[in-house]
Amino acid sequence: MKFKSSTIHTLHFDSALGRITLAATDRGLAGVWFDRQRHSPDMTGWQRNDDHPVLREAARQLDDYFAGRRQHFDLPLDLSHGTAFQQSVWRALLAIPTGQTTSYGAVSAGVGRPAAVRAVGAAVGRNPISVIVPCHRVLGSDGSLTGYAGGLERKSALLELEGAHP
Repeated sequence: MKFKSSTIHTLHFDSALGRITLAATDRGLAGVWFDRQRHSPDMTGWQRNDDHPVLREAARQLDDYFAGRRQHFDLPLDLSHGTAFQQSVWRALLAIPTGQTTSYGAVSAGVGRPAAVRAVGAAVGRNPISVIVPCHRVLGSDGSLTGYAGGLERKSALLELEGAHP
């Protein structure tokens, strides 16, 4: 994933599911990646900024989420770093309620592309804002846990935390 913004701010913190890197632009939170997550961007040239207000607030809200004190996030998001199709999929993921799951086929239908299940799966896998844009709530058509860039163990743990484990 290539970020178009010239200034990307980062903050690293330890969560209940491992170390997380947060990234923000002037438009909002642009990334949440677990260490060793697939599809992580090249962070060369990004600026560490432990005092960035969006990053600090994101870390606080994620801590509350992992502790079971928060179900919803209230953060400005910058989803502009994907294609128009990817952005439509990522926005659709934001509509999946906490504690519920859906299928890739349902997401495909929801974005008006019912035959594009594989493309939707690829877009879900490239979601740059893990946990907050809840790609972990998307399951296989049979309800099975399928790919998660952060690892299936984390996907399972996130669903269990939300009371939605299949």
